[in-house]
Amino acid sequence: MVTDKQVRRFFVLMQMETTMAVAALKTGMDVKTARKYRRLGKLPGEVHPSHAWRTRADPFAEVWDEAREQLKLNTGLEAKSLFEWLQRKYPGRLADGQIRSFQRRVKRWRALEGPPREVFFAQVHEPGRLCQSDFTHMTALEITIDGQPFEHLLYHFVLTYSNWETCTICFSESFESLRDGLQNALWGLGGVPAEHQTDRLSSAVCNVPREEQEAPWPFTQRYRSVLSHYGLNPRTIQAGKANENGDVEQRHHRFKRAVEQALLLRGRRDFADRAEYAAFLAALLAQLNAGRRERLAEECKILRSLPPRRLEGYTRLRAAVDSGSLIHVDRNAYSVNSRLIGEEVEVRLHAEHLDVWYGQKHVERIPRLCGRGKHHIVYRHIIDWLVRKPGAFENYRYREELFPTSRFRMAYDALKQAGDSGSAKAYLRILELAAKETEFGVDQALRHLLDEGQSLSVEAVEALVRNGQQVIPPATAVTVTPVNLADYDTLLTEREVA
Repeated sequence: MVTDKQVRRFFVLMQMETTMAVAALKTGMDVKTARKYRRLGKLPGEVHPSHAWRTRADPFAEVWDEAREQLKLNTGLEAKSLFEWLQRKYPGRLADGQIRSFQRRVKRWRALEGPPREVFFAQVHEPGRLCQSDFTHMTALEITIDGQPFEHLLYHFVLTYSNWETCTICFSESFESLRDGLQNALWGLGGVPAEHQTDRLSSAVCNVPREEQEAPWPFTQRYRSVLSHYGLNPRTIQAGKANENGDVEQRHHRFKRAVEQALLLRGRRDFADRAEYAAFLAALLAQLNAGRRERLAEECKILRSLPPRRLEGYTRLRAAVDSGSLIHVDRNAYSVNSRLIGEEVEVRLHAEHLDVWYGQKHVERIPRLCGRGKHHIVYRHIIDWLVRKPGAFENYRYREELFPTSRFRMAYDALKQAGDSGSAKAYLRILELAAKETEFGVDQALRHLLDEGQSLSVEAVEALVRNGQQVIPPATAVTVTPVNLADYDTLLTEREVA
């Protein structure tokens, strides 16, 4: 069969040889065939009809109409699931080895007759106009700080024109994390774009009923105040349309892949402290941004100036201290000193902690809880009144927070097992001792008494705390004797002799 390559060569040789027969001979064609293609002026591929007929019987002819109806009714139905359904309905008619052919048939149907697929429209990005930001989880990278898992997020900020990016470590998608991350990004950039876009973050966008979603997006007052301070126009995306925030979503994937590769080159995922990890991320970001300097320079010419100062790094709230010595902030409960019961305190809500102020005086710093419906109870705040009301301990809602370590819980269980009706009171007096003396000292005293099987009492614990270094021996150190490998040679020698 003559190929297109032969005929092309024949057309070239026709211009060089004296006769057509010589040109046909040099291309390996018969003279009659060469004359035919000279007359047509076309290649074989242009003359021969395309292959559109079947070479064997259609194995799905009897079931395809039914399969097509199922595909029309359920556009998300996978070919494999449909094939298995047909096998169950018509036992023995379809073999397992035919699944690939069936998948190709379904793929061809989707391309020719199926529903239209979603179209993504490439956008023109203008320098200095738009920035996007979002939170991304880093837990999958298994990063540890001093050997402990470091579960955290990153606030990720990207300029859509140059792809310049930066990030801030955080632990929740709170408004304070959003505000701090945005401010860190803008001051690190040294300028302000025209617009800022996020997804439907609850810390930035109000929840809107479905029937009102055609209206302009309503942003929260505090988010609008931050953007107003920097002169940024807010933008957001439609619900469930993450592709509309596509630049930062794609940078999530690429940045985490870059972090993974940098960790592999580093040889370990553990960092001495958070500062070392932050420096590692900063170095990686500087490396990634180095290739974007030219386009970033274009953006910097258009970026507007920063305001004279940053916004406060916290949110001011007023909270009343209830009768349980608790304040409720962002749907979480925190204990404060019982002296403040009935008073109103000022809470300065930071991204990672709370500062409690009363009468222009800072009285407490509390770690901020992530999520909602949680509690943080410090036994030192309420122990004075618990000792006076020991009957309230057994059914106290936050009782588990009153066991600072596992040994305190073991001590309480041991007191209960002893059958003493005053076990709660005895335990609370031990807890009071920890609050007034030293929690570590009481913990060591409990360890000694429990290990020695001695009876627990406040007097025994107090005596050990007062004379701990002289009485309490250190925790037993576990030592493993090194194995002498020569012993294995002796065993082998003895076996050969036997």
